[in-house]
Amino acid sequence: MMDVVERPLDVQAIRTQFPILDQEVNGKRLIYFDNAASSQTEAKVVEALKGFYEKDHANIHRGIHTLAERSTTAYENTRNRVRTFINAGEISEVIFTKGTTESINLVAHSWGSANLQEGDEILISQLEHHSNIVPWQLAAEKVGAIVKVIPINDSGEILLEEYKDLLGEKTKIVAVNYISNSLGTINPVHELIAEARSVGAITMIDAAQAAPHVQIDVQALDCDFLAFSSHKMYGPTGVGVLYGKRKLLEDMPPYQGGGEMIKEVSFTGTTYNEIPYKFEAGTPNIGDVIAFREAMNFIEAVGYNAIQAHEQSLLDHATSQIAVIPGVKIIGSSGSKASVLSFVVDKIHPYDIGQLLDSRGIAVRTGHHCTQPLMDFFGIEGTIRASFSVYNTIEEIDYFCESLQTIVSKFN
Repeated sequence: MMDVVERPLDVQAIRTQFPILDQEVNGKRLIYFDNAASSQTEAKVVEALKGFYEKDHANIHRGIHTLAERSTTAYENTRNRVRTFINAGEISEVIFTKGTTESINLVAHSWGSANLQEGDEILISQLEHHSNIVPWQLAAEKVGAIVKVIPINDSGEILLEEYKDLLGEKTKIVAVNYISNSLGTINPVHELIAEARSVGAITMIDAAQAAPHVQIDVQALDCDFLAFSSHKMYGPTGVGVLYGKRKLLEDMPPYQGGGEMIKEVSFTGTTYNEIPYKFEAGTPNIGDVIAFREAMNFIEAVGYNAIQAHEQSLLDHATSQIAVIPGVKIIGSSGSKASVLSFVVDKIHPYDIGQLLDSRGIAVRTGHHCTQPLMDFFGIEGTIRASFSVYNTIEEIDYFCESLQTIVSKFN
């Protein structure tokens, strides 16, 4: 990871790097509070993608001509950039996928098929996104393994003592998110990983929500697998990362078959390529992977300390204002949160709130956020979720809260 020189955060200068924000929606200046679903794309990312298709577009790894060599070099430079970004031990531990979902499915299918047996236990938490639930259910069904759920409290925090009680000799993997996409809860992943390690279990960390907000050091975490997505961190869609420890990746069978993931193919048998290429079958999303490098550069240029301080100020300001609006109830009140504010309004459906906010130019997410078991825990259908990013402002928060107050007042 780079040493970052902290500077005062110039939000207006940052906003100029996101041209999409300079527009009106429904006659109002766009306020984008749907960053937990997808953040906006930084200008240099767009330029890099455009540059690839205008100057360097060629398939990678298999060509000896100049364009192929240029695109291959740029693609592998991004892999090395990811390595430094998360402090992986070596470049071969970085695998490109199409997103966090595919990364988790890769581990559940490949590692799971080679290691899970009948009666083995898989631990996931009540906070998980469907992409960190369903793949483990599928893996468990194939062999007769058991999925167990780590409980949470009413604040949306993992109950650590109950987690420790669930761990045992049958626990083979613990799969948890770093930060909850629905509530913003920042989980104590260092402790969760250490406790799993104490019983010989491996760990899969869903860092999709963490990567834009907190600095990730996979060696300090000592996690076995970790996944995140470019589109939540100012980069392109269709690009994900799976980090895995070398020994585990080498022992895992391929996830998909095809070009690139092989050494030799004959009708009598096939030998597989070395990692990471063993898990990257076919032509990858070359241009978007290359452009993703600029997103990581942007984050480290701003600095995680500055990002966290700014986003915390936005979260604190919004929380204090929304909490006093009659009929509004905040869902998820952990003392350690990323910039996600999830709430419900008494007697008003989240979709109605979302549409009325959109009419005022404010983009929020409504629904269950792919966390239906979590919504069931709170006894609700879904929430209104406002999620803030480095380019959002206090003035936008004020307008959002004023708009919400007006909407609620009219319904009542």
